[in-house]
This record gives sequence, structure tokens and C-alpha cells, in this order.
Amino acid sequence: MTTALLPSFLLAFFSILIIIFLADNLIPFVESSPPPCGPTYPPDAIPIHPGDIDLMQFPLNLEHLEADYFLYGSLGYGLDKVAPELVMGGPPPKGAMKANLDNLTRNIITEFGYQEVGHLRAIKSTVGGFPRPLLDLSAGNFAKVIDNAFGYHLDPPFDPYANSINYMLSSYVIPYVGLTGYVGTNPFLIGYITKRLLGGLLGVESGQDAVIRMYLYERAKELVHPYNHTVAEFTIRISNLRNQLGMCGLKDEGIIVPLELGAENRTCSNVLSADFSSLSYGRTAAEILRIVYGTGSEHVPGGFFPHGGDGRIAREYLKKVVKGE
Repeated sequence: MTTALLPSFLLAFFSILIIIFLADNLIPFVESSPPPCGPTYPPDAIPIHPGDIDLMQFPLNLEHLEADYFLYGSLGYGLDKVAPELVMGGPPPKGAMKANLDNLTRNIITEFGYQEVGHLRAIKSTVGGFPRPLLDLSAGNFAKVIDNAFGYHLDPPFDPYANSINYMLSSYVIPYVGLTGYVGTNPFLIGYITKRLLGGLLGVESGQDAVIRMYLYERAKELVHPYNHTVAEFTIRISNLRNQLGMCGLKDEGIIVPLELGAENRTCSNVLSADFSSLSYGRTAAEILRIVYGTGSEHVPGGFFPHGGDGRIAREYLKKVVKGE
């Protein structure tokens, strides 16, 4: 090596040393300073407002209904075995059993069931809760719902546990009601923790409803054995019944609708139920109780809740009847 090249060689050598030194010292700095990933709330923001608690406990009624129906339908057992701590001493559901499902449907419903376990845990760990209310998940109770939807007694009685189509039609009865309840509750929440909880619950409940609707939409023209009614007609009848029981206008639509009810009035397909602006419908607690009780009255229990729902909101409606108010 000539003396003329020596300075350039040394310069390159020391440059490499400096790069190695900086890299070794920068990596710990980068690792110890991760980028922000979560929202920053104002100092005066309220995590859980006292008024949010009753509003977020009320959905436990529907979440319990969904959890046990999906778990029993797919696995043959429910919360008492999967997550007994969430039952909190409540009575076992009436008439729940394992459904005769094909592999695809069983996989879907199993996932739904475990999702509902997570929902129950998330709500109860955030705002507290109450024991599982008495639920009627019997085939006879579902048969009454379908009879009321069609306006006459189906012969033989509709059995939700008989096969995959029947089970998905019976599932069509449930998650959408909870979805509309979350939409209706959202404007009244104040705390950022409870609003985040509701957002997470609404996202999954909406997804469940979309899966059920798409499953049925793909089979819209199929006849539901042994009845002379298509899958689409079943969904339309069930949605009409819920509108009638809710008593607050059109907030429910089957998987096929008239053109004037389709998205932008340009489609008769209705994979998702939504209003004129394609926004989800919202329902109040009173509307939901009228529907799940099957009585058209938030004061008169029945249907899926023979003794009524639990939580302060549901109990207050029941007390008004007892006191004659």
C-alpha cells in the first residue's frame, strides 16, 4: 500500500467504525421508544360514567341468550361447562340441545358461541353484571316464534335443532336484535371505556349477523323442508314480526326487499339490513324487550325470557306492571 492511499484508507476505516458505533447506540434508543399506538384521552375524560353502567349491563340479557344457544347448538353444552363463573348462579336454560349441523355450520356456530363467552366476560369485568336469567331455548318456543311470524301453525312444528338451515333461520332471530340495541345505546354513553366496549361488541355482533344473512342469502330460493316456503320468505316473515312487536316502525328487513328498500333504491338483494342511508337501525331497550318477550310489551315477560330479563332497566319495566303503574 502506498503512502498516498493511506489517508483515504484510514478515512474509510474510521467511517465504518463510526457507523457501527451509531448503530449499536441507536438500536436501544429505538427499542426503548416505541411509537404511540393507543388514543390519548383528555385529562377530564371519564372512563366509565355512572349512567353507562345500566345501559351496558342490559345487553347481558341478549348475550346470555346467544351464548347458550350457540354453545348448546354446536357443542351440546353451554356456559355451565364452558365458563361457569359467568353464570353467577343463574338457572340452566330450558330445552337447549345440540343441533344436527353439517361441519361448516357447526364451525360457524362454535365460533359464535365462544365469541359470546368473551362478550359476557368483557361486559361483566367492565361494568359488573347479574346472574344468567332463565332462558327458554326449547324447540317449542322457537316454533311459537315461527308460527307467529307466519300467522298460522306450521305442521309439523318448526324445529330449530333439526338441521343446519333450520338452525341458521332460528339464529337469524337473535343476533340482529342485539345489534340494533347497541346502535340505539351508543349515543347515550359518556365514558370512553364503555364507548370502546360497545364499539367492540357492535363490530362482532354485526359480523355475526352478516354471516348468518349471507348464509341464508345464498340459499334464498331453497324451500325449507317440509314447508312450502323459501328461506327468503322465512327471513321476511321473521323481520316483519319483529317490526310488529317492536312497535316503532321499520327497523328490520329480510334478505330480499322491494326495490324501494334496497341500497340507493337500486337493489332487491339485502344481505345487510340498513336504513335509507345504509346506516344500521337502532332500537331502545323497551323495543328489544317487546321482541324477545314475544308479547309486544316490555312489561310482560315471555318468549325467550319466561321470568323476564335482568338488570335495573328490565326490572323497572317489570315492576311497573306489578305495581299497576
